Amino acid sequence: MTEQATTSNPFDRMTNLADARLGAKAIACTDDFFADMNRMLQAHDPVWKEDVYDDNGKWMDGWESRRKRGPGHDHCTVRLAVPGRIKGLNIDTRFFTGNYAPSASLEACLVDQGDPTADTQWHPILAAVTLQGDSEHLYTIDDNNTYSHVRLHIYPDGGVARLRVYGEVVKDWKAGDTIDLAAMENGGRALICSDEHFGRKENILTPGRGINMGDGWETARRREPGFDWVIIALAAPGEVHEVVVDTAHFKGNFPDTCSIQGAYVEAGADQQLTPQSLYWSELLPAQKLTMDAIHQYRDELNSLGPITHIRLNIFPDGGISRLRIMGKVSA
Repeated sequence: MTEQATTSNPFDRMTNLADARLGAKAIACTDDFFADMNRMLQAHDPVWKEDVYDDNGKWMDGWESRRKRGPGHDHCTVRLAVPGRIKGLNIDTRFFTGNYAPSASLEACLVDQGDPTADTQWHPILAAVTLQGDSEHLYTIDDNNTYSHVRLHIYPDGGVARLRVYGEVVKDWKAGDTIDLAAMENGGRALICSDEHFGRKENILTPGRGINMGDGWETARRREPGFDWVIIALAAPGEVHEVVVDTAHFKGNFPDTCSIQGAYVEAGADQQLTPQSLYWSELLPAQKLTMDAIHQYRDELNSLGPITHIRLNIFPDGGISRLRIMGKVSA
């Protein structure tokens, strides 16, 4: 376990297995008197609401237990959205100052069906660490086991704004399975983009339709030649038979046109994909888009065989709510 500098997140290109949008849920805790445990799993950054109180005290965006007056400590059990290998953690105490948890540890388990019981064997993932108030704490985890649940311990009590559990989705795909190859819950990952000024790139891979413009990927207005793009690693190698581009809620700011390139990438660092992707084959030729609409493409697609990555190009800029890459998993 190594703590990382908080100026950047080295796990941005991994899946947050504890993302509530994907189905992660806090299923039990010793106490959440001041702030509901499931707030800790929200995808958006924590927020501060000045002068907002509820019946129990100051409203806080996270999980917060009451002040402990006896022995013991508090803990919270989280069912991950999908089983996976844990590679990084972010224990975020933003906006918790005089009420943050001063120390924390984390353990994990694998339950094939259902949730942990008293007989479940838990494995230590992160030994007890000291936390600071109003800060993000990033940790690298060296563990190749697959887990379905985590349990966050805080000592002795207090608040945590967000818990991010970054890792690799583990699913037993079989050749011929038809899935959304880009879906985050299946293991699709948004790796690199030209710009994400108004909305983050990974939003386009989340379940359901977007709830508003902020729940998509939106770039700044382009004031120079060129166009915007995002590179996505598919959940598994596959042959694409349908593409869906959804511009829900984007009306005066949807892209004029989009196209998609694809390639089977054997190996190499993610950072090397940007120059490589310029020469990837065309999966979907340029298509006109319309505002606030679902665009489905089947006959327009070129047959590329199995691919592992795609690059969505939008001309010249704008916002996309969701992207679906339907295909059959290859052997």
